[in-house]
Amino acid sequence: MGLLGVALAAAPGLAHARPLDLFYERTVMTAAGSRCGLFTPDLARALAAAAAQARGAALRAGASAEEIAQTERIARGRAAGADCRSKDVTVAADRVRQAFAGFSRVNRIAYPGDVAGWQADRYVSAANPWRLKQDTAFGADRMSFGLAGREDAPALLAVGRFADGAQPYAARLVMRDEGRSAGPYLQRVSLGATTGLPLARRMPPPAALTSVMAEARQPAGRDLLPKDQAGKAPAWAFRFPAPAARALAALDPREAIAVDFLFPGDRVRRAYVEVGDFAAGRAFVQMTAR
Repeated sequence: MGLLGVALAAAPGLAHARPLDLFYERTVMTAAGSRCGLFTPDLARALAAAAAQARGAALRAGASAEEIAQTERIARGRAAGADCRSKDVTVAADRVRQAFAGFSRVNRIAYPGDVAGWQADRYVSAANPWRLKQDTAFGADRMSFGLAGREDAPALLAVGRFADGAQPYAARLVMRDEGRSAGPYLQRVSLGATTGLPLARRMPPPAALTSVMAEARQPAGRDLLPKDQAGKAPAWAFRFPAPAARALAALDPREAIAVDFLFPGDRVRRAYVEVGDFAAGRAFVQMTAR
């Protein structure tokens, strides 16, 4: 398939294509666009978000990390060998621009996961500062987790709502340490798709974990709470350092992370978050809102 065929297959609407094929096709065009300066920054980010989403879908469908790495090498090699001035590249780039023209005007998108998904919004307003959010329940308590705030530098937040009025004094983000592990730990009976695997079984043993303490704590404003939860229970917002968001985006989309809320008396309440398409959502909200 020439780059023109790849461009057509890389269009956002082709949901029937195999996830690994979509990852290949979108990676080819992302790499060719970067090398040849084919696309505007917004379109390049849209294409990168689509490639990240296809990567996550391929992994969740059962593709191995080795297959993903090999596919990416082949795609980038093909892009590296393309003649930037050729008609094939020019026409392929035009087709990508047409295919993504509508997508670039989308301001909100949902990224479903195996267990939990992400809601992405390129608009920031006084009523809703969330850019990328996943809601979860842990016992009687609730948490909203994700990116909120300024368009140029959204903060990674965990907002916990505690049914019994408990007040955590700190929170920590717990995730796999890539320096201590060769890949994700997914406790499943057999290889294949991870649909239905509980989030608690998507985290590694303690020896392969790392944690990041929140750098700020304050009562959560009503704007950070779901409309049906505002005023129902005390809520606390914890902000994590910026590198934590980059580390989260680098994890395998099949993995889970945890947020531990710490209370006096060495008590801990843990909420799980599915990594899912965090990287794709993060790339999407970095596009300029229209």
